[in-house]
Amino acid sequence: MKKEEGRVNLFNTLTGQFINIIEWKDPSANTMVYRFDTHGREIMMGAQLTVRESQVAVMVNEGKIADVFQPGRYTLSTQNMPIMTALQSWKYGFNSPFKAEVYFINTRQFLDQKWGTSSPVMMRDAEFGMIRLRAYGIYAFRVANPTVFLKEVFGTAAYMTTEGVSGQVKRTLVSGLSDAIAQSKIPALDLAANYDELSQYALQALAPRIESLGLKLESFVIENISLPEEVEKAIDHHTSMGVVGNLNQFTQYQTAQAIHDAANNPGGAGAMAGLGMGAAMAQVMQSAVQQPAASPVESAVPAAETKFCPECGTKIPRTAKFCPECGTKQ
Repeated sequence: MKKEEGRVNLFNTLTGQFINIIEWKDPSANTMVYRFDTHGREIMMGAQLTVRESQVAVMVNEGKIADVFQPGRYTLSTQNMPIMTALQSWKYGFNSPFKAEVYFINTRQFLDQKWGTSSPVMMRDAEFGMIRLRAYGIYAFRVANPTVFLKEVFGTAAYMTTEGVSGQVKRTLVSGLSDAIAQSKIPALDLAANYDELSQYALQALAPRIESLGLKLESFVIENISLPEEVEKAIDHHTSMGVVGNLNQFTQYQTAQAIHDAANNPGGAGAMAGLGMGAAMAQVMQSAVQQPAASPVESAVPAAETKFCPECGTKIPRTAKFCPECGTKQ
């Protein structure tokens, strides 16, 4: 009986030194890479590898990237580990435990990443010349090429979160933002009305800048662009002119409002007198704008001594032999 119990304990001890199940359940929202902890144990040939959706498992042998496993459930064997088999020089049918590192890469989108210009970026505008802009917004990215990301960014750490790459990604995006704004050819006066168009253009222009890290820029949103004070004043002036619209109606409205205010003001007699003079001047200016200017011929010749050219219809002196406008003989 004691011998049987000893055999069971020995079997449990031996099997505890080998890994039969390999998986990663990510409890966080910002972990990008997790190295499966083997605790110095070896992986059993025939072990079960589970790769969940939005994950990729990469097997590394002595620092060299070997096989990559997409989402699914795998029974590890020489058939589905061809690169590992070649690196280890295993013969067909190898069935012994082996040592390897397994990295799980999170391939889902990492959303709501903040970006902003710590210092103003320069932009050349056709109307205002060189101006300084400040901007901020959000972006989203994902790991698009796991092997490139492991080589270029991750290395051999135990795990990595978005904080490990967000600084580099943000600086790369902001450094290219000024070029993207300039290449979009959107005037400074129209930037505030074209955030969506500018965001899409910036997305296309900035995405290639992080591809070398194995990352893909999924979205880039501009939430605000702060313009210099003189440009903002120009925008306010342009907006005010648009709000005024019809100058005649605006003048009439202002006149009616002033009359109402003066009537409610005990000392409004002088204001009413000034208002009358102002209204008279406004009428004169309005008439000058609305009435077309008479031609030199029309203003110089009385109506009783004129006639109309039968060719072009211009009013000319009755005694004229030729029309001064079209030259037709009268």
